[in-house]
Amino acid sequence: MVTQHLPGEPIPVLNNPFCKEVFPDIQPKLPLVQLEAISPHPVTSEKRPAPLCCNHLSVSSPQILSTNELQELSDEVFRLSTVHEIVLNADLKVHMVNFPPHSLENRVKETLHKAFWDRLKKQISASPPDYTQAIQLLQEIKEALLLLLLPQNSQLRSQIEGVLDLELIRQEAEHGALDIHGLSTSILSTMAMLCAPFRDEEVQGLQSLTDPVELLREIFRVLDLMKMDMLNFTIQNLRPYLQECYVQYEQEKFQKILDKLPNSLDNTTEWLRRAAAAEVSASSLQSQSCPATSSSPDAHFQGAVNSNTTVPSAMSVLNRGYMDLLCWEPGQNEYPETLLLDQARLQEVQAQVNQLTIIAAVLLVTSGVCGSTLFDSPGFIARLKLVTKVLLEGLSSIRYEEALQDISDQVLQEVSRTLSQLGYPAFTSEKCTSLKGQIRSIADKGNAVRNIIKQRIHLFLSLFISPDGQKSQKDFPKGLDAIQEELQEVGHRFRSVTYHNRQVFGPFYSAILKKVLFPEAEPDSGRDSM
Repeated sequence: MVTQHLPGEPIPVLNNPFCKEVFPDIQPKLPLVQLEAISPHPVTSEKRPAPLCCNHLSVSSPQILSTNELQELSDEVFRLSTVHEIVLNADLKVHMVNFPPHSLENRVKETLHKAFWDRLKKQISASPPDYTQAIQLLQEIKEALLLLLLPQNSQLRSQIEGVLDLELIRQEAEHGALDIHGLSTSILSTMAMLCAPFRDEEVQGLQSLTDPVELLREIFRVLDLMKMDMLNFTIQNLRPYLQECYVQYEQEKFQKILDKLPNSLDNTTEWLRRAAAAEVSASSLQSQSCPATSSSPDAHFQGAVNSNTTVPSAMSVLNRGYMDLLCWEPGQNEYPETLLLDQARLQEVQAQVNQLTIIAAVLLVTSGVCGSTLFDSPGFIARLKLVTKVLLEGLSSIRYEEALQDISDQVLQEVSRTLSQLGYPAFTSEKCTSLKGQIRSIADKGNAVRNIIKQRIHLFLSLFISPDGQKSQKDFPKGLDAIQEELQEVGHRFRSVTYHNRQVFGPFYSAILKKVLFPEAEPDSGRDSM
């Protein structure tokens, strides 16, 4: 997103669609004050994917970097996050930020804009007119028009250079012969040739304006929109090319970051170590014929490393690590550095999985109480799903208890209405109390129905993200038929993120897992693929 600006301020634009560095000026560089303290605590946004900032990369000891090194690091991080977002987010679009009408930001913006344009009007209306500021605006308009050109538009480039010859314009202004209206007509003609078809009406509307100040103001407004159109067009055209080479590109950019901050994979190493410990523990419990003693996964892991117990494969450890992200508790552990760019996406998947778990549990409990006759009624399941989803929308898992209070009431109302429509007797008060109580008990994380549903969803997703998992998964898990469409959609999103992450960071993961799973092996200088 790009905020509106005052003329005279730099506007983030793309120099040309096929520049060597991808979008170096889409947004302002990170302030150096943010880079001076490299903190291990990630800063994220719940509303959109947070860009990977330098302070996301943890370091075991303070790293002393020069100002130039910090700026170079900021540039590398920005380019990495930009390409990553273009490749993964098919709906990515840059657009102008419009503040709410009565917000403080909007009032400040309108006040500054009014002061700016009032000053220009006063200068032009003076006797003799002062065109200093107007000439500066014409220069910005010229630069904006040139930036909208493609490399092959040489004839139009020459035309713009000739019409907006600033030296000639200054001479005309000095002799009182500057024709702003005539220049504006030429500018509007050029804009009409460069704008997207859906902007034609807006450009044509400017031709009816007679006040030079208002006309210049509207020209800048429409030019800003045209720049956004050009930028989005460029993103759309670059995406297929980036998808062909993004793996190598992101690996090279991330390696440059590691070269400057060599300890920036500490959180990733710890994440994979915990996943390996959990995988070893699970394998040990399955192989043991006697009941497992109460010991931590770390203890099982250390035992496996120091004994002849089968060591899990790197792929199984990585898959478990990905699944662990769906149970990530805020503040419990630091997020892996290699997944910071996708943290918001993964948190959204986690929220959807939690929501689907509650929906499926509510439907399963209601089915058990009402029976198949009522549940097979046309539209009954869809109505229960809708009611439950609406009441859970936007809530974190810690607020499910209060939501399930309302859900139980709404489900009972829907059940009573359907019973009446089908001509069945109403539930007794005891049965109504039982249904509401069972639904409300789903809020308890130890609830048996909720845990069974959660396990089945996680098993489905773990197979979904495995390279050959979907082939081995013949039947849809029982009890999840009602949410099959939603769960498959979530699975595709989860698989997209994990596949991309595995492709890019597989070599880094291999190097880490070699040390984690085979600590006594000789270190390998290279990075292997997963």
